[in-house]
Amino acid sequence: MFTGIITGVGKIVDVQDLGASSAHGKRLAIDTPAGYLDDVALGDSIALNGACMTVVDFDTAANRFSIDISAESLDKTAGLAATGPVNLEKALHTHDRLGGHIVSGHVDGIGEISSFEPVGESMELRIRVPAALARFLAYKGSITVNGVSLTVNRVEDMPVDANGFGCEISINLIPHTVQNTALHVLQAGSRVNLEIDLIARYVERMLTAGKA
Repeated sequence: MFTGIITGVGKIVDVQDLGASSAHGKRLAIDTPAGYLDDVALGDSIALNGACMTVVDFDTAANRFSIDISAESLDKTAGLAATGPVNLEKALHTHDRLGGHIVSGHVDGIGEISSFEPVGESMELRIRVPAALARFLAYKGSITVNGVSLTVNRVEDMPVDANGFGCEISINLIPHTVQNTALHVLQAGSRVNLEIDLIARYVERMLTAGKA
């Protein structure tokens, strides 16, 4: 489990195929801030842009670790198939503060940035969301974007377009969030990993279970 509070910004520095066909996944090597891996062990979970991954190799002195990502996970996520910055969060300890919200590290869908523009001292992030996720989103509710726990400021439903997007959400990012996560590299057209709020998931199930 995670909280959506980013503990470091890393960088995917190497991507290696695990096989010759599209059915095979990839091994990623990720550089981290100095000291980030001091308490990490083989097999630990670290979320990369909101997707929970397992540490399969690490070098504390080099501040680098590796993960294997399956073809299925690559198909269901964004930003993990090429080099570039990524948000990192280590798995939650039972004694940690829950500063964001309960996050599973399982990506529910991929959104697309429609705009990312300054508004006053902050930044307004607008994201087109798959229609299948629209019912889980609410004003002042929580959503995870590339692993970052954020609060929804506006939800606007719209006709489903050719890409399957059926709503747009607006999120306000304070300067601290922009400066201390990899969200600052986003721009219109960027694809992002989305995870809906865990409570909303269970509420939806309770309301629909057993109905034809």
